[in-house]
Amino acid sequence: MAEEGEDVQIPESPQLPQGILEELTRRLSKEDAPFLRHLGKQLKLIWLDQNEKRLGITRFEYNHHELFRRRRLRVSPGPITIGIHPRLHGDSRLYLHTLVHELLHAVGLIDHGGIHTKIVEEIAPAPKLSESPTLQKMREEILIELPERSWICGECGHSWQRRRVSLPKRCPKCAKPFSHKAA
Repeated sequence: MAEEGEDVQIPESPQLPQGILEELTRRLSKEDAPFLRHLGKQLKLIWLDQNEKRLGITRFEYNHHELFRRRRLRVSPGPITIGIHPRLHGDSRLYLHTLVHELLHAVGLIDHGGIHTKIVEEIAPAPKLSESPTLQKMREEILIELPERSWICGECGHSWQRRRVSLPKRCPKCAKPFSHKAA
């Protein structure tokens, strides 16, 4: 991993890991993933703009009405572009998790629940915060933007540095349920 300020050589386009389409083929039925057999010819991977907020997106050339028709007829969905945020380069676990998520959209799985969630978790589970430099950096960026830099317990007055985005459940000193005290 490169240090802050170092130039990192990013490949011209994101890479599709070897065997990933075969893995999806083993796990998905033709009914669940009507566009899977077309990915080899129709899929293009690109890097998103550095200012993009999302880590990954899937774009079809056709609108949803035409895609629905093509899905029903089991014909090609036309060109599909998956965009991956360049900040994922060098974070292999989050890169793979994001790519698998977007590939499932590309094969025709729209909903995020059920089989979509199951397959993403089996093939490329989301890394823990401690395992992902990208997630750690994103957390730091969010914390810097927040107005409160520390927590103050409404019960005992104990103050500690904020290291998380969400409210703590308990005070680390008195162990009572956390109630926020205005600074």
